[in-house]
Amino acid sequence: MKDAATQSTPKPAVVSLAQLLAEQPAAPPPGWIEPGLLPPQGILFVGGEPKVGKSLLVANLALALAAGKDRAGFAIPAARRVLVCQFELPTPQFVSRLASMRRSVGTAADQNLLVDTRAGGNLLSAPQGLNHFLHAARQAAAEVIVLDPLYSTHDQDENDTRSMAALCQSLLRLRDASKAALIVVHHVRKSIGREEIGSAFRGSSALHAVGDSYLLLTRPSAHLHAAVELRFQFRYAAPPPPRLLQLDPHSLCFSAAGLAPSPAPAARKKVEPEHVTKALAGLGQQARYNQLRQQIMEQTECSKRTAQLAIAEACRQGSLVQEHGQYRLPF
Repeated sequence: MKDAATQSTPKPAVVSLAQLLAEQPAAPPPGWIEPGLLPPQGILFVGGEPKVGKSLLVANLALALAAGKDRAGFAIPAARRVLVCQFELPTPQFVSRLASMRRSVGTAADQNLLVDTRAGGNLLSAPQGLNHFLHAARQAAAEVIVLDPLYSTHDQDENDTRSMAALCQSLLRLRDASKAALIVVHHVRKSIGREEIGSAFRGSSALHAVGDSYLLLTRPSAHLHAAVELRFQFRYAAPPPPRLLQLDPHSLCFSAAGLAPSPAPAARKKVEPEHVTKALAGLGQQARYNQLRQQIMEQTECSKRTAQLAIAEACRQGSLVQEHGQYRLPF
């Protein structure tokens, strides 16, 4: 009896570093999708413009995970139990899409890919809805849960940080209670910069607190023969370089199409002293520093920093004179 009681003693919540190191595996477990795209029990956000192929790519990845087969340049170390909760297509239409993709993997995914046919109408932001997804995950013994798209799982204001933070807490509860990794399809803001990735997602300030990795789909340049360009941002590792994917319209499967070309660096504008004197002449006999700098920027379309350096160089060469807070041409 005493031995049984000892064995049932719960593990203490406060543990020393020595104990944690002793329990640490010799090598970290491989990710569900490598390199580093989906860590075990991690949260991956997949986003992009409307109709760019987010749902198709995620369905590709779900099928590859369930089959344990590599896809679109991503390595799948082992087959996983995948639960798909999708809200955009009627179930027969979604199954038809999967059937087209399935031809490339045969029957390997048939028992591991499960679909929640009653996902619609259940909200993560409500206790009853969260319980529904938890029950479905346990019924499926899911190791990965797909939510496509996120906006169909809540009724919160995505522009309100507090509301999105509460929704993210629901995602964390789903992950922790199910012990599954999450793949969450989400949309991005209407106008995003070339270098934006995680910050491009709606409600990004809240999402950054819970996401482990971010995958952004964009349309590549018109001269590239590819369907989409992928960009990555990881919390715990250096992301791979952007890559291109090509879509087969018959199988609805993506395949790797090489690395995306690096954007050409913007040519630096060089502003010569004669540009400075010309700008000053346009202002009159003399001008204050801010006036002159602004005139140079407007005439040469250069940056503020470049204009500042040009003024300093003109003074050094003697083609510009500073006197009593004004700049003038030498006599």
